Amino acid sequence: MLFCAFDCEGPLTLNDNAFEFAKAIIPRGDYFFTQISRFDDYLADIKKRPGYKAGDTLKLILPFLKLFGATNSLLREFSRKTLLFLPGVPEVIPRLIKLVPFFIISTSYRPYLQALCERLNFPPENVFCTEVDLDKRELSTAEKKVLQKLYEEILGFPPIEIPTNALSERDLPEDLVKVLERLEEIFFEIIWNMDCGAYLREVNPIGGEEKARVCSIISEELSTPLSEGLYCGDSITDCQALELMKNNKGISLAFNANRYALRSAEFYALSRNAYIFEKVIKLCLDGGRDTVEKFSLRSTDEEFDRIPTEQDKFSELVKRSESLRKIVRGEAIGALG
Repeated sequence: MLFCAFDCEGPLTLNDNAFEFAKAIIPRGDYFFTQISRFDDYLADIKKRPGYKAGDTLKLILPFLKLFGATNSLLREFSRKTLLFLPGVPEVIPRLIKLVPFFIISTSYRPYLQALCERLNFPPENVFCTEVDLDKRELSTAEKKVLQKLYEEILGFPPIEIPTNALSERDLPEDLVKVLERLEEIFFEIIWNMDCGAYLREVNPIGGEEKARVCSIISEELSTPLSEGLYCGDSITDCQALELMKNNKGISLAFNANRYALRSAEFYALSRNAYIFEKVIKLCLDGGRDTVEKFSLRSTDEEFDRIPTEQDKFSELVKRSESLRKIVRGEAIGALG
């Protein structure tokens, strides 16, 4: 029995809900969020900070969302109003959930996934995402002053740009390392030890290893091996889940993905709509992995194949995939890790 697990933002929706909410709530929130997101990429992919995982951006920004007036009700209403599906998703997903056990594993906040479930009539019990309560605590006057100064300091940093070929801190410019070290101090020494640091200490975004763990839980609960599973993702938060599925001979699919996800998956798909998912899942149902391995599609609208191992072909794929990603989701969101 095949089971499918999909990331939400990218494969199913065009939003980056946290980015868009930060942009709406925080002055210059798009720049602020992008800085923290790039810092997240550094901690997860280059420094590999112990206890840190890709996607923890969603807890790092919480004190600042709170500083500028974010509440549970604001997030719920914002999510409902801004939810935007990849074309074809409202037609394809209701059909697929009748064919296979279908799950969504998302780093996004719960209110955003609730909006999706309402619109698609998707079973909420099949959704795993980041739980957050913005109303749980209030900021003191003293904390607000500290956070305001830190917010202004972060805005004053030059844009964080991680070189694509960087493998360690030694590969980074000295000035960038100083900024990244200061951000570590801000989040893991200053804010961590404040009362509002509870957001950092207690919130557990479903990204990185958490997504892989959920895939394993689904496999166990269904009594279905990972070799009969399909995971679809597009970003750095999906890497461990994609690698888990690939290493266990399941289907690991990078959709309109960035370089992080493409490095981790076995198959890729490029498309401006969701109909490719139905084709791939039906192939899995009809003939299993062998049929998918033999499947190759290249047209003006869609592309599906194995990810090439040759460096020049892989680099060319990364360029085309990241380009389409920005076209489909927008430049700002498409550029995020």
